[in-house]
Amino acid sequence: MKIDVLAIGAHPDDIELGCGGTVAKLVAQGKMVAFLDLTQGELGTRGTSETRREEAASAVKVLGVNHRVNLNLPDGFLENTRDYQLKIVEQIRYFKPDIVLANAIDDRHPDHSKASKLVSDACFLSGLPKVITHSNDSVQNPWRPKRVFNYIQWKELEPDFVVDISEYMEVKIKACLAYKTQFYDPASKEPETPIATKDFLESLTYRAQNLGRLSGCNYAEGFTTDKLLALKNFDGIIL
Repeated sequence: MKIDVLAIGAHPDDIELGCGGTVAKLVAQGKMVAFLDLTQGELGTRGTSETRREEAASAVKVLGVNHRVNLNLPDGFLENTRDYQLKIVEQIRYFKPDIVLANAIDDRHPDHSKASKLVSDACFLSGLPKVITHSNDSVQNPWRPKRVFNYIQWKELEPDFVVDISEYMEVKIKACLAYKTQFYDPASKEPETPIATKDFLESLTYRAQNLGRLSGCNYAEGFTTDKLLALKNFDGIIL
C-alpha cells in the first residue's frame, strides 16, 4: 500500500488532538492518510481499552480516514527498543508514507516524547536495506519517509510552522469528542482528569485560534521539525 501521510500517536486520541484539523484538510484534498496508534491507552483513568477502541473507530470515520492500526504496545511504558522500532518499521514499509506526523518532542505525558524519538529512529531505520522485516512471510523493501513532523500537544511549544485549519476546526472538535469517555461531560460519573475539564475542551479552540491570529488565519495547528524546510515558491503562504 502507498499512502501520502502516516499519522502516529502514542495513544488513541493523540492524533485527533494534535493534528486532527490537518488530517481532515489532507483528506479533503484527496491525500491518502493512515493512523498508527502505539498503545490502547489502557492506563487512562477514564474508559477502558474496549471503549477507546470503539471511540478511535468513530473518530476516523469523522475524519474520513480508512486505515487505523494499533500495535498494542504497553501504555505508560514505551521505550525506544529494537523490538518496538521494528514493529513501527514494518508499518512504515507497509504504508510507504512520504510524511510521518508524530507526537510532540516534549510534553506532559512521558509516552509522548518517548514516542517522538521512537518514531523518528524507526523512520531512519526503515530506509536501511540491511534492517530486515517481513509482511505476509515476504521480506519488506526499505522505505524512508521524506519528512517527520511533530505535532504540538499539552505544552505550548514554539512551532516551526503552522497549518491553516480554519475550514476544518469543527471537524477536529467532532473527532475529538468521539472519545466520549475521555473529554468533558458534565453528566459523567468518572473521575475528573486534566483533559476531561471544560477548560481543556475550550483550549482546543482558543489555542488554535491564537496560532491563527499569529499567522494570519482563523485557526491553525502547529508542528516542529528537526530539518530546515525549503519552499519551492511562495504559493500557499498566507500573506
